[in-house]
Amino acid sequence: MRRTARLFALSLIAVSAPVAAQFENLDKVEIRTQTLAPGVAVLFGAGGNIGVSHGLDGTVLIDDQFAPLTGKIVAAVAALGATPVRYVVNTHWHFDHAGGNENFGKTATIFAHRAVRVRLAAGAKTRFGDIPPTPPQGLPVVTYENGVTFHINGDEIEAMFTGGGHTDGDTALYWRKANVLHTGDLMMSDAPFPFVDLESGGNAVHLVASLDKLLAMTNAETKVIPGHGPVTDRTGLQAWRDRIAGALDTVRKARDGGATLEAFLATNPLKALDRPKAFIDSEGFARAAWASLAATSVEHAH
Repeated sequence: MRRTARLFALSLIAVSAPVAAQFENLDKVEIRTQTLAPGVAVLFGAGGNIGVSHGLDGTVLIDDQFAPLTGKIVAAVAALGATPVRYVVNTHWHFDHAGGNENFGKTATIFAHRAVRVRLAAGAKTRFGDIPPTPPQGLPVVTYENGVTFHINGDEIEAMFTGGGHTDGDTALYWRKANVLHTGDLMMSDAPFPFVDLESGGNAVHLVASLDKLLAMTNAETKVIPGHGPVTDRTGLQAWRDRIAGALDTVRKARDGGATLEAFLATNPLKALDRPKAFIDSEGFARAAWASLAATSVEHAH
C-alpha cells in the first residue's frame, strides 16, 4: 500500500500535466500475476489490485489501474491464456483504479455503480490535485444502484454495492463457485487505516457496515483480494474489520463523551496503530471518523 499510495498521489497530481510525466512515474512498473482458482487471477502493478475472470465466455477485468499501464495489463492478461478484455468493472472512481478506462473503453464494456459514472464525468478538485472529467469513451456504459450479476466462465460473479464507505460508489465482487472476494478499497490489507474519502462521499460508519456484509458472505476457504496489498482470507478480512471498527468506536466514545476533536488528537489513543510512511495515519483516520459520525448523526436525525 505504501508504494502504491505514493504512486497514487503522484499520478493524481500529474493528471493535468503532460502525459510524459505520467509515464515517467510508471514506466518501471511490472505487472505481477497470482492465480487464485481456475480462470480467476489477480494482477499487481501500481494502483488498485486488478481481478481477472477468464474463460470461454470472455475476460472480465476488475479495475484497470493507470492509463500508461494498459499495454502491460493487456500483456499480463494474454499471458494467462485469456482472450482480450470484454468487460471492465470499476470498484470506484479513483484514478488508480479507473485510470485505464479510456483505453479499455475502446473495445470493452465498462460497468460501475451509478455514482462512479457521475464522479468520473464531473472530475474533481482534490487534495491530490485537479482531476479532469473523463472523456465519454472512458465512462461506464452500464450502471447500477445495488448491483449486477455476471453469469460467465462457469461462475456467478456478483458485483455489489454494500453501502459504500471508501467512497459513495464502492463495488465489491464475489465469485460464488471460486469463492473469491474482491473488496476494492473497502480493504487495504497492508495498511493500518483505510482511506475514507469524505470528498467522494466516503464514511467510516458505512465502511464498517459494508465490511460486516462482506464478512457474512465468506467462509474459511474464501480468498480475499483487497484494493491494495497481498491477497488474504476471511481471517485477514475479519482482523481488518475489527481494527477499523475498534478505532471508530474509540473515536465515537470520545465524541459522545463531550471531547473535542482537538482534545482527542492531543492524546490520540489510536497512534499506537500507526506505521511509518503509511498513506493514512491515525490522525487522518480520526478526522475522517469524526466527520463520518457527525454526518451519520445528521442522517439519523432525518
